[in-house]
Amino acid sequence: MPTPTKGARLGGSPSHERLMLANLATSLFEHGRITTTEAKAKRLRPLAERLITKSKKGDLHNRREVMKTVRDKDVVHKLFAEIGPFFADRNGGYTRVVKTMPRKGDNAQMAVIELVNEKTATAEAEAARGTKFAKDESAQQSTAGSVGDESVSDETAAGEAAPTTPEVGSESEDENKDQS
Repeated sequence: MPTPTKGARLGGSPSHERLMLANLATSLFEHGRITTTEAKAKRLRPLAERLITKSKKGDLHNRREVMKTVRDKDVVHKLFAEIGPFFADRNGGYTRVVKTMPRKGDNAQMAVIELVNEKTATAEAEAARGTKFAKDESAQQSTAGSVGDESVSDETAAGEAAPTTPEVGSESEDENKDQS
């Protein structure tokens, strides 16, 4: 007898659960983030992480394995062409589940599952360790910051001297008020 999958039961037969998770994964890869129930988001996360790991390898075998789950060829192409290479230097942790307010109709716990957009935090980690890489990055940022501070102060001085002009949208609103 096959062992049940880890996590909450989503209702229906096992084949219906697989189809639901496949559709959720397709929507996640297509849109980048989706809002669903917390139980579905928790069940979707390991599946999405496995599919992204397969897309990072990029060969034909893994593309066909992903096509077994995600049936939309455009989404699979996006997964292999954009999402997989984006996470090439990241070992897992491609998705994030954030709990949100309960659903209005039945008070079900809702969550947003999304692809993590930022790159790995190597600069912050290296800065905390105090390594050479962090020192080089901080030196570049400090020189860029000092140049940027001077230009900002020049702009503010020029901005204080120059009279402000009303925005285009505000003029039309003033005209509408005058006509009434």
